[in-house]
Amino acid sequence: MSLPAGACLLSLPQFYDHGDLIGVLTTQPLGRALDYRAPEGGCHLGAFVEVPLGPRKVLGVVWGPGQGDYDLSKIRAVLRVLDVAPMRAELRAFLERAAAYTLTPMPAMLRLATRAPGLGDPPSMRKIYRRGHGEPEKMTAARGKVLDALSTYGDLAFTLNELAEMAGVGTSVVKGLVALNVVKEENSPRDLPFPRLDPDQPGKALTPDQAAGAAQLAEAVASARYGTTLLRGVTGSGKTEVYLEAVAAALRAGRQALVLLPEIALTAEFLTRVQERFGAKPAEWHSGATMTERRRIWRMVGQGDAQLVIGARSALFLPFQNLGLIVVDEEHDTSYKQEEGVLYHARDMAVLRASICGAQVVLASATPSLESWANAEAGKYNRLELTSRFGPAVMPEMCAIDMRAETLPSDRWVSKQLQDAVTARLDKGEQALLFINRRGYAPITLCRACGHQIGCEHCDARMVEHRFLKRLVCHQCGETKPMPDQCPSCEIEGRLAAVGPGVERLGEEAARLFPDARIATLSSDMYGTARALKAEIEGIAEGAADVIIGTQLVAKGHNFPNLTLVGVIDADLGLQGSDLRAAERTFQLMRQVAGRAGRAEKPGTALMQTYQPEHPVIRAILAGDEDRFWSAEARERAAAGVPPYGRMAGIILSGPDVAQVFDAGNALARQDAPLRSIGAQVFGPAPAPIARVRGRHRVRLLVKAEKTAPLQVALAKWVAQLRLSGDLRLAVDIDPQSFY
Repeated sequence: MSLPAGACLLSLPQFYDHGDLIGVLTTQPLGRALDYRAPEGGCHLGAFVEVPLGPRKVLGVVWGPGQGDYDLSKIRAVLRVLDVAPMRAELRAFLERAAAYTLTPMPAMLRLATRAPGLGDPPSMRKIYRRGHGEPEKMTAARGKVLDALSTYGDLAFTLNELAEMAGVGTSVVKGLVALNVVKEENSPRDLPFPRLDPDQPGKALTPDQAAGAAQLAEAVASARYGTTLLRGVTGSGKTEVYLEAVAAALRAGRQALVLLPEIALTAEFLTRVQERFGAKPAEWHSGATMTERRRIWRMVGQGDAQLVIGARSALFLPFQNLGLIVVDEEHDTSYKQEEGVLYHARDMAVLRASICGAQVVLASATPSLESWANAEAGKYNRLELTSRFGPAVMPEMCAIDMRAETLPSDRWVSKQLQDAVTARLDKGEQALLFINRRGYAPITLCRACGHQIGCEHCDARMVEHRFLKRLVCHQCGETKPMPDQCPSCEIEGRLAAVGPGVERLGEEAARLFPDARIATLSSDMYGTARALKAEIEGIAEGAADVIIGTQLVAKGHNFPNLTLVGVIDADLGLQGSDLRAAERTFQLMRQVAGRAGRAEKPGTALMQTYQPEHPVIRAILAGDEDRFWSAEARERAAAGVPPYGRMAGIILSGPDVAQVFDAGNALARQDAPLRSIGAQVFGPAPAPIARVRGRHRVRLLVKAEKTAPLQVALAKWVAQLRLSGDLRLAVDIDPQSFY
């Protein structure tokens, strides 16, 4: 997605006097702004307000003047203006343009921009503790520790847990001193500004390549103009240190910065690096943050009191006061595509938002998406290259293990060659990683008596055994049930068998092959909280495991200094199916996983088990000639007229009645005149690859058009012809990343 530069509107927003007719966009699914009267005291354009809607009170934003197409005598007044910074013109423009691009109703876009609880509540309070007066009549050792801790820090205040932990006592000791007025308990607002970051605090010494790249990014940020740079560097080349200097440039210019990460588990190590560079922690926005913390971040970002936000894709919709830089780390990662609700790609939305407010975008990756590579090749994006690893580290040696020459029993997946390589590393006191891109214990549970494969009752998908949980899990809808003793079809006991390996089963095999090794299994569904997963990753990095068993979670930017061997169990897995991005994603994943090896002084090796060593993707991975791979992939896509050299949109119809869903799909396909007018083609309707999810039957149509075709306008006219009845739903996916 390539967009022209724009500029922030920095002037004061328009003011509406008491009684003026204003349009208020709410988060309710009504499709348009509603007319209200400005409240007593008036309100600004962009003000967050509470308005009556029927018997309810709902959140809204003043979006402009009222339409005046409703009985003026019945128009109600705004109830109150919330005590938060008004939504800026650039954010309103971003929501409107994002809605137009993704064909999303505006209320749904506004919900993305107001995902913080209690915005209309008064400031939240918390208890804090500081030194009171006098001394306790009875002094104990524990009480003395509390008073010593308070005297050490003067008049600073602490929460109950902070003070108790600092003194090394229980919270009851602090509360006892409160009862004696020796320690004061006070109420304090929770929504406090974040500590100021110091951009001039010395960072790590940079290599000449890094320094040159950092200087180029800093100059771009200082220009206060829109631009996008593809920062491409081999794994371990120090891309993070380079773009942190761009963050420093934004902070020096008095502007805010946003760094998007694809995985919560990555934030722990990254936050430590940010704190080392700038002397304080930034705001952290993702699903693992508490509701109270989310509200604080939302408010402080809007006031300019949060200089840097580290977050998931939804952080793009925060109300930044003066956004100067957006970094999309691991920009190729599939998790940046929102696949439910509002369907958008965070990489594209980052470019859009930056183009509106004159900010710079840095797309960082060792294996960039073909879309970003093509934009850099075409000169739409700037390009920065880091070609060598930081310090003494070198890229790992890449080798294939031809599994056709192996004679493994049916319940084994680690070849003798890979087993010997792991044993050799363990003998040296080094770590090894065994990678398989399958969660759970086994992907199929088969009855050996009747051949039945246990599937989900609500989806057309097999249930995956998770032995760690002792349950079967559907990876489509999340439905779970206990592992049965008998076949649900023939009811014969003792004949159910696990077929195929998952990460848990591979962990069992590793424990048998390497009985003296400490085994750690990394999979997102094996940890109850993000905090527990972060702690496990930190422990592994510090040497708490010898053999790591992991899914694609381990491919995302983790740094294990003592890891010198990566073994990929099934390098062919991603090459199956008809996804147009299958080759690209396999190439990216294998290169990223291999890049975990040899990131410190010790050289690394990556061994890939494959039944197709002659496959072009496998050969490209082994050769390490990335540009040759991208060029070949680009030629194939261009010849087929598919993204990034053509445009696509997916239409997903769903409902409980399969006949009704197909009838709607056929009716839509017959009424394709708006699409034919722009030269677009319609394929389908056809059952989706997973034709039933959560009890709803799914039918897909695929639209293909030329790169320059006005696709959104034609799509809007096309789908408007279909009248949805009953429980039938239609979703439009612009630039689909998956076709499930």
